[in-house]
Amino acid sequence: MELVFLAILLLLMMLALTAGYPVAFALPGSSILAISLAALCGYWFAGDPSAYFAQDGPTQWLSAGVTNFRSLYWDVERDTLIAIPLFVFMGIMLQRSKIAEDLLVTMAQLFGPVPGGLGISVVFVGALLAATTGIVGATVIAMGLISLPAMLRNRYSKSLASGTICAAGTLGQIIPPSIVLIILADQLSSAVDQASTLRKAEYREVTGEFSMPSELGITSASTGDMFMGALLPGLLLVAIYMAYILISAALRPNTAPPVPYHGNYDRQFWWRVAVALVPPLALIFAVLGSIVMGVATVNQAGAIGAVGAMLMAGYRLMAGKRGAYRPALLAIGATIVLFALVNGFDLNIKNIHSDRDRLGIAGAALAVAALAVAVLWSAWRAYTIDDTLRGVMIETAKTTSMVFIILIGAAMLTSAFRGFGGEHLVKEFLTSLPGGFWMQFVVVMAVIFLLGFFLDFIEIAVVVVPIVAPILLADPSANVTAVWLGVMVGLNIQTSFLTPPFGFALFYLRGVAPPQVKTTQIYRGAAAFIVLQLIGLGIAGYFPSLVNYMPSRTYLTSETAPPPINPRLQHCLERRVFAEYRHAQARIIDSIQRVRGVDVSSLPNQHRAALRASFAAANDTFALVDRVASAETELNSSQQEYAPLHREVRRIQQKIRRLERKIQQAEINFQRIQHIQSTAQKQAELAARIAQLKQNKAALLADIPSNWHAAKAAYAELLNTEQKARRAYRQNVDSAYQTLAEVRGMIQQRASLAALEAPWRELERLIAAGSAQQAIAEIKQLERALRPLSGVHPIQTKLTEVRRALKAEPLTINSATQPLRQATAMFKQEITWRTTAATALLPALDAYNDRIKSNIGLRLQKRLSKEQAKDIAACQAKHRDISLNF
Repeated sequence: MELVFLAILLLLMMLALTAGYPVAFALPGSSILAISLAALCGYWFAGDPSAYFAQDGPTQWLSAGVTNFRSLYWDVERDTLIAIPLFVFMGIMLQRSKIAEDLLVTMAQLFGPVPGGLGISVVFVGALLAATTGIVGATVIAMGLISLPAMLRNRYSKSLASGTICAAGTLGQIIPPSIVLIILADQLSSAVDQASTLRKAEYREVTGEFSMPSELGITSASTGDMFMGALLPGLLLVAIYMAYILISAALRPNTAPPVPYHGNYDRQFWWRVAVALVPPLALIFAVLGSIVMGVATVNQAGAIGAVGAMLMAGYRLMAGKRGAYRPALLAIGATIVLFALVNGFDLNIKNIHSDRDRLGIAGAALAVAALAVAVLWSAWRAYTIDDTLRGVMIETAKTTSMVFIILIGAAMLTSAFRGFGGEHLVKEFLTSLPGGFWMQFVVVMAVIFLLGFFLDFIEIAVVVVPIVAPILLADPSANVTAVWLGVMVGLNIQTSFLTPPFGFALFYLRGVAPPQVKTTQIYRGAAAFIVLQLIGLGIAGYFPSLVNYMPSRTYLTSETAPPPINPRLQHCLERRVFAEYRHAQARIIDSIQRVRGVDVSSLPNQHRAALRASFAAANDTFALVDRVASAETELNSSQQEYAPLHREVRRIQQKIRRLERKIQQAEINFQRIQHIQSTAQKQAELAARIAQLKQNKAALLADIPSNWHAAKAAYAELLNTEQKARRAYRQNVDSAYQTLAEVRGMIQQRASLAALEAPWRELERLIAAGSAQQAIAEIKQLERALRPLSGVHPIQTKLTEVRRALKAEPLTINSATQPLRQATAMFKQEITWRTTAATALLPALDAYNDRIKSNIGLRLQKRLSKEQAKDIAACQAKHRDISLNF
């Protein structure tokens, strides 16, 4: 019965959408009706409202709906969607202020004389508007009104002109900042959690271990990651479009003839180009650059974009009038002053200690005030001229409300779909397909592409993605990142704007195109660009580095980058380090031998022995590297024979698990009706079905090859040997470098330790004078000063004894004198050996550190260098099959 109500749910949704009901009401309405009908039927016919639900029931569905509503509007941790109204405001403000018109006219004059130049200018402007507005309808309409007449007037092919404008307008869906990418990031965040749960459950079921190594986890996707991941594929699409137009103009010159510019390319022309081009480029750099450089989060970048759009509108709406650029110039000047103050002063109000600090704070306050005046000035212009600001705010509120209501409705629909067992059916269908992950992926992409003929991009993103994304992400054979999957879905969804009969870009252009452009010509022109989009989709799928590289590089070079010892970096880190060992082994060994001959007698005994042991450990590194390489070679050679067997058995075991679930459900249904006499025939049918399912299970168990357990044990032994070799290598290099780092650190802290000599003498004087309270205060200051220093724990322990003795009742100064003498002796000894080692030993240790910090000591560095981060990001950008671990 669950399947009946699942079909009713889908039928209601399709009827509501085809009847023209708004999506915001069709999704939740169909969910509420289907859930209510299933609950009522269950109550009437089975005495249980949950009887016709595959999992949970109407109460749990209502609870999930309340949870989704609360998480969407009240969960402070889920702030991804805050960026939506900011970017929508930015796009609509730029469109209403006629920035797009200036770009189109100027770029057409610039590129027109080139064959296909008008088409290239449309694509170029479409890319710029995509990176600043992201509003498809506004972009297509603006280009249809301005560029299409010019293209037709200059004898451009009607199909090529129409397709170029439609396709260029859809670039806003993939080139960041994009509303689609924000919604996909939000949907994928929950999908990653579900996929992680599925993968951990599979790992626990297969291996019996409750804790899955973090390096086998799923790489999540934030909105910033999605923006960075979509950047290169978006630019790739731009390049493909331009190449197509140029090739078309070269092969068929009559389809895209050159358009001569009758003016002069003089200083005035280039000034118009700069005025039209530089502000949008500056806004793009401010928004995307702030994200890439880690200066701002996506939400903060959205605020930057909204303010920038307001400033641009402020001067554009006053075009040709005196003082038009004053607010913009004031904002630029204030921003420059702020940057200078941030780099030259400490602007933390809590750290004001001097007149210079006060001067910096005052200057920053004035600069912020000037920036606020510039923004308010521009806002007032937008408000008073053509009521622009009011119109933009109303459109922003409408668009944002629509998106948020659809998100809530989609969450309700998805919960109902899961409640009726739809997700389980989809999972069973996809996992039963031959060909593994890639067949599943192709099927999902094909379904999304076909849905694009009938559904809007938001509907696909919020309904389909939550259902299929956890299944695809959980598959360890491809081990794709959420960013890659999200960008691939985004590229696919982009075609929904061009696919008839409901392609929105086609409708937008049809509404503004002149009568001589037929609808079939618009469809024909869009078809070529649909093929180009699919080519771009295929390239991004075949070369995942196009998507994964930028997010990984941005993360590894950011201020919050993980240290090199992070487990998820080890595969690529060791790949890089082992390559360096092969090229520089002789130089590293020579450096180790030289440092082993250095006189370390200036060190205390315990540090001397530990340092010599670290040199020996460093010398053992290459033997351990050879052991890792040997174990890895054996493992790889074994995988060629074991991998097909492993995949075959895992497929059989998946089928067995599906049969076990069916058996379990059938037995539950049998228990429900076994005491009802009127269901004797149904009981017999269920009993026969259970027996048949068990028979099928036994047949599948018999299909498992007889050598499976032996082969699995042999491979597990090789895998264990390889993992042990890697652990031994990592422990060895860590011990080899950690002691060196500790000794160098202690020597380098000699000046900080010597600076405590005066306070120490003051402590001795206070204790000798019997001033217990003052001495305790002095000890506390010394303890605070010693806390960040290395190798002074024995001194700290003795100081604690002195402080306790001074607090004792009755007070006896002699009880504090003895531990103080011991602490003083230790203190002086530390200063002496560190000062001596700074001259006799530190230069040799520094030279040795410079040689090994990028290889033997790389794991213990605080962060990767830029070059290392780029190399590791390139490695991590490639998907790696980890299915043999499951």
